[in-house]
Amino acid sequence: MLHHLEINVSDLEESTAFWGWFLGSLGYDLYQDWPEGRSWRKEATYIVIKQTAARFMSAGYHRARTGLDHVAFHANSRQHVDETRQTLRNRGVPLLYEDRYPHAGGPDHYALFFEAPDRIKVELVAPTPAA
Repeated sequence: MLHHLEINVSDLEESTAFWGWFLGSLGYDLYQDWPEGRSWRKEATYIVIKQTAARFMSAGYHRARTGLDHVAFHANSRQHVDETRQTLRNRGVPLLYEDRYPHAGGPDHYALFFEAPDRIKVELVAPTPAA
C-alpha cells in the first residue's frame, strides 16, 4: 500500500482547489494545512501538494521527462468514472484520450485520463468486473 505521495505545484491555490475537490470525491479528508502546502488522507495513505520553491519554478514540469508520468486512483464503479468525467468537463478540466474513452488503457481497462493543474496526468480506474 502506498504510504504517501508528494507533488510540487506551481500555484498552490489553484492546485488546492483541484486536488481538494478530486481527492474529496474519492473519500480523502483534509489532513494537514500549512502556508506552503496541504495534504489529504484516506486510511493510511496521504497525498501532499506543496508550493514549488521560487528557485525551481523555471524548470517546469512535463510528464514525458524523467520522473512521475501519472498517478492513478481507484474509482468506486464505472458509474463513478462516468460521473467524474462529466464533472471534470463542467469544471473545464482537460480530458485526455477522449477518442478512446473509456478504454484508452486497453479493452478490459475502464478508466478516465485527465490533466490536473501543471498538466499532471491523472487516471481514475473502475474496478474490473468479476469474471
